[in-house]
Amino acid sequence: MLDFSDIMSRLKKTLYNETGERILDKDLALALGFEPSYYAVIKKRNKIPYKAIALFANEKNLSLNWIFFNKTIL
Repeated sequence: MLDFSDIMSRLKKTLYNETGERILDKDLALALGFEPSYYAVIKKRNKIPYKAIALFANEKNLSLNWIFFNKTIL
């Protein structure tokens, strides 16, 4: 089962690797194109924003297998 917090942690890790700074929920929200208040709502509801994640992954050249399933393709 996909877990909201695990997926978002992987995205935060990506942003951290780019900046070297601590990434807060508001930083991730903005990177996904959301207002921080909307991000708080989907976080509370455990609603995974698939479209926004797919666009983020494409922009950052990330594997969706890694984001959603923590699997890398060799």
